[in-house]
Amino acid sequence: MSLSLTTTSPAASILHPATEGAAEWWRNAVIYQVYPRSFADGNGDGIGDLKGITERLDHLVDLGVDALWLSPFYKSPQADAGYDVSDYRQIDPIFGDLDDFAEMSTKAHKLGLKVIIDLVPNHTSDDHAWFKEAIEAGPGSAARDRYMFREGKGENGELPPNNWQSIFGGPAWTRVDQRWNVDADGVKDTEWYLHMFDTRQPDLNWQNEEVREDFKSILRFWLDRGVDGFRIDVAHGMVKAEGLPDWDGTTGMVDGTKDEGKTQVQTDGTPDEDGSNGGGNSGPMFDQDGVHEIYRSWHEVMEQYDGDRALVAEAWVEPLSRLALYVREDEMQQAFNFSFLTTKWDAAAMRTVISASVRENDVVGAPTTWVLSNHDVVRHVTRLGLPAVVEGREMNPNGVRATDPQPDVELGLRRAKAATLQMLGLPGSAYLYNGEEFGTPDHTEMPDEFRQDPAFERKGRTEAGRDGCRVPLAWEADKPAYGFSTTGKSWLPQPETYRAVAADVQKADPNSTFHLYKNVLRLRSEHNIGLGSLAWLDDFASSTEVIAYQNGDVIVATNFADAPFALPAGAEVLASSEPLVDGAVGTDVCVWIKSA
Repeated sequence: MSLSLTTTSPAASILHPATEGAAEWWRNAVIYQVYPRSFADGNGDGIGDLKGITERLDHLVDLGVDALWLSPFYKSPQADAGYDVSDYRQIDPIFGDLDDFAEMSTKAHKLGLKVIIDLVPNHTSDDHAWFKEAIEAGPGSAARDRYMFREGKGENGELPPNNWQSIFGGPAWTRVDQRWNVDADGVKDTEWYLHMFDTRQPDLNWQNEEVREDFKSILRFWLDRGVDGFRIDVAHGMVKAEGLPDWDGTTGMVDGTKDEGKTQVQTDGTPDEDGSNGGGNSGPMFDQDGVHEIYRSWHEVMEQYDGDRALVAEAWVEPLSRLALYVREDEMQQAFNFSFLTTKWDAAAMRTVISASVRENDVVGAPTTWVLSNHDVVRHVTRLGLPAVVEGREMNPNGVRATDPQPDVELGLRRAKAATLQMLGLPGSAYLYNGEEFGTPDHTEMPDEFRQDPAFERKGRTEAGRDGCRVPLAWEADKPAYGFSTTGKSWLPQPETYRAVAADVQKADPNSTFHLYKNVLRLRSEHNIGLGSLAWLDDFASSTEVIAYQNGDVIVATNFADAPFALPAGAEVLASSEPLVDGAVGTDVCVWIKSA
């Protein structure tokens, strides 16, 4: 077949109009996620840190991104890689100190990069001063009201307050005397506390005014230090349904909600017309309407500072019309599009979720925020190379172990590059996960003794967990720890395959994944793609083999078919995820073409 370079009836085909005039930076920014402990180690202890990030900032400028987002670097006992915060106003010593943060932030801003940091408001560490005080103060105290303490059920309070399960596996409640034995009077403390994640991550009570005011103070603390925004962890989970009712479902990070005895939402990555594909979290502990009051108050705090500041929701919410509520004009600026991330490699499925995403965000005047990989999911270069179905089960795993089906490495990289070009051609903002520009895969054969994700143990070692996507990056192929540290230390082992995806190897090869990313990011900027329009090409509007859309003066086409398709003679190819063969676009290849 031959691809038409113009839409048949542009007015009828335009799904999303271009943004006119000046726009806030976050509407079209490409934002690079830095996972601090795995990005670059500046002191040789095997754990990435702020000094290491500062030393590598020039790489982000060379790549062509607009901003960086840093996962948590706060003081923490590191029970969940820093998502268990003990002090929101201090840097954990393994990452450095506030002076190191100031140096990193100053350099980033001088280089023209915005800085977004993580905020974890759903829960604290059990090492937080508030929680320590709560344990000491006992039942009925003001200190306990900051958290979700409840009396147990049963004759002697021996049963948890409800039947909720932790996302990391096991019960979501722990009884105080199961961990701390007795109170000061020698009487057993039979209250339970809620932790939707690990036992060491007690959930805060967001009905408590002191909690609400303290987090606004935390926002101001970091805004005063020049940050440009916050990514909000578990943004959909802070408010729980009144009465904490029992619920028979379970919720996972990636595989969505399973509610026994009820009709199941699709979980095979094929979205409904509303964009739902089973990747959302539901139940009485998620996506309660009360969270929006919190974000409206945070929006007011952000507006007290000069410049365009951004709040970014990590909200595993479906349908997309519910997700769009988080980015209404008086709430947040962005929300990660996890429905897009969890959609399978299929033309019709991709077209459906893209259409629903743009449609629902346009209703509230917000950009769509595209993402394919992060620190919680299998990297898309690995995920897209996995078998679609194994033993009758759709493959969307929480990590990959050596005993699991292994990815087709060549297929995964081919599809990942195509998926990235397809994503970066869409209007809105996009996120990249550190290392994906090199084609970095998950470590799929990591020995179990090295795993540190708390979900691995809490789920009885039945799932690999997230360590495979968090392995320290390779910077120099022939140096210790591939240049991640000067000593050869690395907090997680790096596989031998990382030699080929080391930054120096990638940058030396003009045909590498790195240079593909760099070229496409340059084109995205030159053609104003992020603020552009979206129109499906009419000839392929219902195709099961090709996705083809136009954004301004660029046509983006992805071939999902088993056979190649030919481009018209004289077509000006701006970029292609793989080399064209005799002017034809091969299977699992995405191409950018200059429109006529």
